[in-house]
Amino acid sequence: MRRRAALAALPLSLLAACSATDPLGADLSRQPVRVVFFEDDSIALREQALAVVQDAAQVAARYPGQVVRVMGFVAPDPTHAPSVALSRARAEHVAAELARFGVPRGRIQIQGRGAVPFQSAEVESRRVEIHIGPA
Repeated sequence: MRRRAALAALPLSLLAACSATDPLGADLSRQPVRVVFFEDDSIALREQALAVVQDAAQVAARYPGQVVRVMGFVAPDPTHAPSVALSRARAEHVAAELARFGVPRGRIQIQGRGAVPFQSAEVESRRVEIHIGPA
């Protein structure tokens, strides 16, 4: 009984922050990393990629105290030097779209990681990952 009374005295925002799940039932620790894929030497986002970015923005809106990390990658290419600039440009483009969908710029951290292989196909290395979590 005392526990209920003590909880009732707390502001709702504090109770929500202590909850294991948000009001929509999504546990942040169980949220997948959002991944956007690109064509070779491109920063253009296709419709499907924009849907992924919009989904990430909606999740970020449910967790306003969390940082949104946007990390860009390029495919390893033995004929070219690793292109950190392209990976950063991809990350910046995705960050701009996140901001357009309502994520405050101050919450977004951008990083160009350069050429980092994914698990299998080369095309999967040309990506941006969107991570939402603690700083």
